[in-house]
Amino acid sequence: MSNKIDNKKIGPAFDHGEGDEALSNLSKNDHFGDVLERRISRRAALKGGLSAAMLGLFGSGLSGCNVFESSSSSSSTGSNPNLLGFRAIPVSELDTVVVPDGYKWQYLAPWGQSISNPDVVYDLPLTGAQQADAIGSHHDGTHFYPIEGQDPYEGSSTDGLLVVNHEYVEPRYMHASAIGQNLTRSQVPTYINNEGKVSRVADEVLTEMNGHGVSVVRVQRQLNGDWKVVADFRNRRITALTPMQISGPVRGTDFVKTKYSPDGTMTRGTINNCAHGVTPWNTYLAAEENWAGYFRNGSERPREQARYGVGTGAQSRYGWELADQDPNEAYSRFDVTPKAATAEQDYRNEPNCFGWIVEIDPFDPNSTPVKRTHLGRFAHEGVVFHTPNEGEPIVLYSGDDARNEYIYKFVSAQPYFKATAGGHLLDSGTLYVAKFNDDGTGEWLPLVYGVGPLVSQPINQGEERDCHCFQSQADVLMNTRLAADLVGATKMDRPEWGAVDPNTRQVYFTLTNNTSRTNEDTDKANPRGPNPHGHIIRWTENNNDPTATRFAWDIFLMAGDNSGGVTQGTDAAGNPMTDASMFSSPDGLWIDKESRVWIQTDQSESVMNTNPVYSMMGNNAMLAANPYNGEVRRFLTGPLGQEITGVITTPDQTSMFISIQHPGATISASDFGANNLAGKGNWPFGGNNYGRSASVVITKEDGGIIGS
Repeated sequence: MSNKIDNKKIGPAFDHGEGDEALSNLSKNDHFGDVLERRISRRAALKGGLSAAMLGLFGSGLSGCNVFESSSSSSSTGSNPNLLGFRAIPVSELDTVVVPDGYKWQYLAPWGQSISNPDVVYDLPLTGAQQADAIGSHHDGTHFYPIEGQDPYEGSSTDGLLVVNHEYVEPRYMHASAIGQNLTRSQVPTYINNEGKVSRVADEVLTEMNGHGVSVVRVQRQLNGDWKVVADFRNRRITALTPMQISGPVRGTDFVKTKYSPDGTMTRGTINNCAHGVTPWNTYLAAEENWAGYFRNGSERPREQARYGVGTGAQSRYGWELADQDPNEAYSRFDVTPKAATAEQDYRNEPNCFGWIVEIDPFDPNSTPVKRTHLGRFAHEGVVFHTPNEGEPIVLYSGDDARNEYIYKFVSAQPYFKATAGGHLLDSGTLYVAKFNDDGTGEWLPLVYGVGPLVSQPINQGEERDCHCFQSQADVLMNTRLAADLVGATKMDRPEWGAVDPNTRQVYFTLTNNTSRTNEDTDKANPRGPNPHGHIIRWTENNNDPTATRFAWDIFLMAGDNSGGVTQGTDAAGNPMTDASMFSSPDGLWIDKESRVWIQTDQSESVMNTNPVYSMMGNNAMLAANPYNGEVRRFLTGPLGQEITGVITTPDQTSMFISIQHPGATISASDFGANNLAGKGNWPFGGNNYGRSASVVITKEDGGIIGS
């Protein structure tokens, strides 16, 4: 969940909270801001001013724009006005987790805890072997699978598998050599070898690669009410080295043939896993987000790399390709400069094996993860499934988390039957991209080879193919962004997590922010330029049919402060945000079975509590919104320097799991070198420890439902 800042460069340096991917969408497609401005302008003209126009976009379900027949539009005077039963907490700059009165929390599964012997938490620095046995770094997407029961609202609420993504690592705190150099967040520990070349210690590279991926651990609620990680044969680490299958239309094509897999059916590892998804058949989907910066190409980049921002600098983000030892070319593959006569003899295609959704069976530790290529290749934030219906196709949505990128939908070709459902349903179907129209309607545009502009052209011997043509469906999926450009999708303000309301069946997506607007762009119809705080959009599919190719959209809320100025936020009823509800940069999103909308924030650590545009927001937080009356309340605040990620409850809703990513990210190199961490971001261990990502369990002291 990375928060983009304009003009960010690809390379080893990056500020996670502001993103690491350079702007690469140069198409002339409409920005969502342009669509929204035109729509507000139209409403302003019809209704007599900006305030009336804005109210027409907020808090009315989809009234005024739902031109399709629907029986599930929520109302500002709905039937659950008391959905939020807790008192909102204030903003916080404390280095701890804060929850409302009547609630308590504990941390669980911190980075470095052994999965084979959970009573052990490894000290820093970590060896490669230790990290292979330990919970990974920088927790993100998080899900609880009951040990018994195949339904998210059924099964054990005291015993299950906790599955957590690990988005990235910070080498400056993983290795003794890094600590000794007092590195910044953008640096990695290197040395000059005997040949005068820059190198990295291979075991340090191994530690970093093993810090990526996914952790699967069994967790149990103890008699005293606390949760604990326990030893179990299903405890497992999936890392940047784990063998994986490639499935779907791209499998076996020339795009993914490498020296490791000359037939293009396998690859190694998953990286930069951000949000996640949970299939109707109870497997886990890890989303590969900002993967492009892990590679470097010293020659001309093909469009499969250039449109995604694969770097051309001296080294990749972490410099894994600089390792001084290279067993099975596990490290050198991240330098994708062609080095041989054919792709089967080098790793020029290695980046093509990333940017996918990875399916993992958490209950089978011997299963091989599968990259599902029919879901498209881009910077996947996560995946959300629409409610499956027996005998009908499955439908899922995914956002491309980069400025001016798109929202996608996949509809399976085969129908869903609970008894036989499996990953094969993700290997055939139709991938669509969203176009948002000015009048509040929208279209799903098919990304299908041979349809519209997605066609081939003859290539004469010795000629290069045109940048805007395609040769196959695999080509379309490999170059999903380019295909979306060509069909005319709407550029969005960084689509992140999605969620589906199980009661209204409306689909929600967070749009974290848009720093590309300027003050010169503002007018009475579009008063925020730039828009630093973001918003949440929602839509209803035509006739409430998830497979429909048309939909009606609305703005659920506009994030922002309580200043009364151009950065003022507006809740889901159209009311100004208050001290109890204001927030910036919505990111994580989940809707529970009573329709509470849980919203998590990701302000950049580079601006949090310091930049005057954001300082009133305090640390990143989690809020809950009532879609029936539009109310928003702050439920939780996290420690210094972190973002709140991942949210799910046990089936009985009495325990909620979230994760805390990169606590203490604002600590400077000089602070660490001077052993001066206390009070600057040392959650959860305190003392002079560097902050460690960890999950958090929240319970209600009376044992009740979270949020009630």
